[in-house]
Amino acid sequence: MKAVMLMFDTLTRRHLAPYGGDARTPRFSQLAQESVQFDNFYVGSMPCMPARRELHTGRYNFLHRSWGPLEPFDFSAIQALRQAGVHTHLVTDHKHYWRDGGATYHTRYSTFEFIRGQEGDHWQGAVAQPDIQWQGMEDEATRRRRRGRMAQDKINRAAMPTQADHCLHRTIGAGLAFLEANHQQDQWFLQIECFDPHEPFFVAEPYLAQYGCTPEEFDGWVPYYCDAPGGVSEEKVRKFYQALVTQCDDYLGRVVDKLKALGLWEETLFIVCTDHGFLLGEHQWWGKNIMPVYDEIAHTPFFIRDPRCPQQGVRRQALAQTIDIPATLLEFFGVPRPATMTGQPLRPAIEQDARLRDHALFGYFGGHLNITDGEGVYMRCPREPGASNLYEYTLMPTRIDSPFAPHELREMRLHPGFNFTQGAQVLQIPATFRYLDPWRFGDKLYDLRSDPEQRQPLDDPARALAYAQAMIPLMKAHDAPPELYVRFGLSPLTAALEQAFAARRAALPDAEHPGVAQAWLRVAAALEEQGTPPPALAAGQRLTEQEIFTLIDAHFSGDRRRALIYQSRLLLRTA
Repeated sequence: MKAVMLMFDTLTRRHLAPYGGDARTPRFSQLAQESVQFDNFYVGSMPCMPARRELHTGRYNFLHRSWGPLEPFDFSAIQALRQAGVHTHLVTDHKHYWRDGGATYHTRYSTFEFIRGQEGDHWQGAVAQPDIQWQGMEDEATRRRRRGRMAQDKINRAAMPTQADHCLHRTIGAGLAFLEANHQQDQWFLQIECFDPHEPFFVAEPYLAQYGCTPEEFDGWVPYYCDAPGGVSEEKVRKFYQALVTQCDDYLGRVVDKLKALGLWEETLFIVCTDHGFLLGEHQWWGKNIMPVYDEIAHTPFFIRDPRCPQQGVRRQALAQTIDIPATLLEFFGVPRPATMTGQPLRPAIEQDARLRDHALFGYFGGHLNITDGEGVYMRCPREPGASNLYEYTLMPTRIDSPFAPHELREMRLHPGFNFTQGAQVLQIPATFRYLDPWRFGDKLYDLRSDPEQRQPLDDPARALAYAQAMIPLMKAHDAPPELYVRFGLSPLTAALEQAFAARRAALPDAEHPGVAQAWLRVAAALEEQGTPPPALAAGQRLTEQEIFTLIDAHFSGDRRRALIYQSRLLLRTA
């Protein structure tokens, strides 16, 4: 048994021709004709390393912690394959594997190879630093870090003057070398993982020329914020991304051609996937991480060719996720899955488009709690701003590029653990974040059938309530921390109150505006949290703003009172 997974980072499906995209991607189109293409494949946890933890564990990361390494108690599908006698080899230019928050992943493989030079990787040593002018909207500390990465990236690019020097070329080349050396062997898994087309967009000149661009026009760095990329036309930024996608398409073709030339194509499980997408001006946003998780980010491309299944050139509608990839690999090699793995093998969906699940959760730690059934998406924001009722559960307190700061650890305590921690206690650390505040965006509901570009959010309390209720069994199946039910207003009482408001909206055309109802629900949830039953609403009673503030004054004081008044006023602006 042999398997190859070719993984790109930040590959947006809406730019791929098989999904109706506008970039030149003939090899992706060819792949679609020779494999099974999934139309409802979604992320689970984001961004980079949270997604990769799911590739090992087969369960959601974002309900329990942010960006971090594999934990001592984590089951790793890659390690399980290795222990079962399957040689696992990683080839990647993804520098985050070698940072503090990702340093336990690559060692799960039998062998690994790291290609240097991407995104400000500390590779080429130069004492004299280029002067970088960056006037983003971030705080000064963030701007300083970004300028440092941009300076190192500029130094690294000087060491890669030709296409043959590019990280993508060298990464794919290393993967092809493994195939050449081992194609006559059995029982191996090769993961070729390319950082491209992640920003900064470093594109070889021949691919830029296809889009009428030159390397000097744009440095490839895209800020994560609203409205405009800054300093470069929006269309130019998109063309650079499309050119890089076309470059990735070319190298996809080189992998396929090598598999065919070595006689591996008909006998090898072949997966092509990504960790998440990217916004290039859609919804007035650029990047990821900060804004709601729109479809461009969460709804990803996925292709799979299973040599045991004759299906080719077909599309599948089954709702699948990143957590299903490790389950699929284990099933293919005949290695048992642990009970803690919630992902499902994809073979039934490949063969018969069998249903894998009714709903899927996805999101960032601390962000919206998102759910889809493939027909719609509901984004539920926390019921309060900030990081209340949010904790990191870990035995490895590191994040992307540093350990947790000492002040973040002062209030940590031991927690008895979860169903996936193998009896180990874990640290419970109050969460902090600098820029993610999903509460400001509110809840969002979209119908993907009638509005696939998510341009018109729906005002449909009954449908939103149905999605909210569907979140609860999924959270229980993933042993979500109990405080998250409070954070997202998913306790039984809050759910009953939302149901009552949905019924009122349906029965009374002049019932409360959603802003009034949402403000009352916030106050009711706060009363519930402190053990005070919220007052009942009469069948024909229509709430007023004054009643909400009277309720706050009667039951709260100090900072809690001020916070509720502030939150209610924001919600009532829409009333």
